[in-house]
Amino acid sequence: MEETDVIVVGSGSAGSALAGRLSEDPRLSVTVLEAGSRDRNAWLHIPIGYAKTMYHPTISWNYQTEAEPGLGGRSVPWPRGRVLGGSSAINGLIYIRGQAEDYDQWRQMGCTGWGFEDCLPYFKRAEGNERGPSHLHGAEGPLCVSDLRDRNPLSVAFLDAARELGFPVNPDFNGESQEGAGWYQVTVRNGVRCSAATAYLKPALRRPNLRLLTDAHALRVVMEDGRAVGVAYRQHGQEKVIRARREVVLSGGAINSPQLLMLSGIGPAEHLQEMGIEVRRDTPGVGRHLQDHFQARLMFRASQRVSLNEVVNSLWGMARMGAQYALTRSGPLTFAAGTSGLFARVLPQSATPDVQFHFIPWSADSVKEGLHRFPGFTMSVCQLRPESRGDITLASPDPMAKARIRANYLATETDRQCMVEGLKLAQRLADTRAMQPWIESRYAPVPGKGETDEDLLEFCRATGGTIYHPTSTCRMGSDDGAVVDTELRVKGVDRLRIADCSIMPAVVSGNTNAGAIMIGERCAEFIRRAA
Repeated sequence: MEETDVIVVGSGSAGSALAGRLSEDPRLSVTVLEAGSRDRNAWLHIPIGYAKTMYHPTISWNYQTEAEPGLGGRSVPWPRGRVLGGSSAINGLIYIRGQAEDYDQWRQMGCTGWGFEDCLPYFKRAEGNERGPSHLHGAEGPLCVSDLRDRNPLSVAFLDAARELGFPVNPDFNGESQEGAGWYQVTVRNGVRCSAATAYLKPALRRPNLRLLTDAHALRVVMEDGRAVGVAYRQHGQEKVIRARREVVLSGGAINSPQLLMLSGIGPAEHLQEMGIEVRRDTPGVGRHLQDHFQARLMFRASQRVSLNEVVNSLWGMARMGAQYALTRSGPLTFAAGTSGLFARVLPQSATPDVQFHFIPWSADSVKEGLHRFPGFTMSVCQLRPESRGDITLASPDPMAKARIRANYLATETDRQCMVEGLKLAQRLADTRAMQPWIESRYAPVPGKGETDEDLLEFCRATGGTIYHPTSTCRMGSDDGAVVDTELRVKGVDRLRIADCSIMPAVVSGNTNAGAIMIGERCAEFIRRAA
């Protein structure tokens, strides 16, 4: 039977960082189990490739929520990465840590040692920012963080519109303050995506103490006498077991980690019994407290042919775009899922930004359907700190079956009000002198249907969905409802930890990739300190 010191289940943002850092210690042997394949698809490395990979039949898990009551019974697609690098290989590339206040709130919630000043050294350790080092940024870390090379005139106009409305210019959303309008930084190195696997895992595979098993779907954590001793997995149709001499770490993300815990008999006892699974540890918090950022998108027909739409709908445009990328690693193929952005407060009770804008110089009804055939652009609005909570439960005791996802979007009045006010701000931006010359007409919501609060809320219910940031389903804390403690150890189970966004006590105010990598960095230090 195979043995190793530490098993890491999942090679996503946190898992790759964790395994890469652990393997720096030659005393530890580390094995990574990844359900997906190696990252050989070329679109995984071209920045805009997420449009091709998010719903890929094998590269993505292609989850769907249950029918959402707050969205008129719609089921929402939830793409998650099922490939080396996990969701960091298919995400929109934007590097945002969240607000310092997010982490300070974690500390206030009982997570001692997780305030912003506690987490900052690990953000800096991870970061290789091309702008250079500062008291808030690192320049020597493996995760490349860079400025966008191309600045579309529509994106520039959006920033001018924000300034016209009185928002401050913010040159660094990860700086002293998040509030204001500015350009996003992205996880790109010389025009090529820098996933967590590219940053951490693949360079570390040269070390003899690190092993990667792909196409290895974890089935359950192997338990003996209340402790984790290994993982059963399926690879190429065969069930296998690998034993851990020291620890098992789950890094499957906010859906897969709670699912694997429950398949292993760790979770809400009543639910496990309903599924016919032997209860090894009654932990009611597993799968609960699910949070996700909800988004709705205003789209406009552009009055000038400067969007990406007309480029991808032209053979000449496609050829020119491909040649520009091949020769200079620049152009539209380097676009992230947001070029310019805005963090703003729209609710009177908010002390810090409560909405985030991703401005995108193209438009589409959905990524699957392709870009519109007319010039267009999009303002995506998402609420940063939703009150609504959902859950992850098992649909079946079969480990190959997908879990049930109930996001429970727009379940509270605050969430509904925040989205409506965010869309109203988007319309005010569109009405500015800076934006009006670029707008032919509003595409969505259609003119005449988005003029009242009731119209805008109905627009959210009919068209809104995830912005791909699920968290908190195995949350960290000191209370009885928490699943892991402040060193990410699963409570009541020896030698088992979780390192991914599922442990976040509350979702951070922004994109989650940077936070997940920070969690992986911290978990590696916890394990190495205990070794």
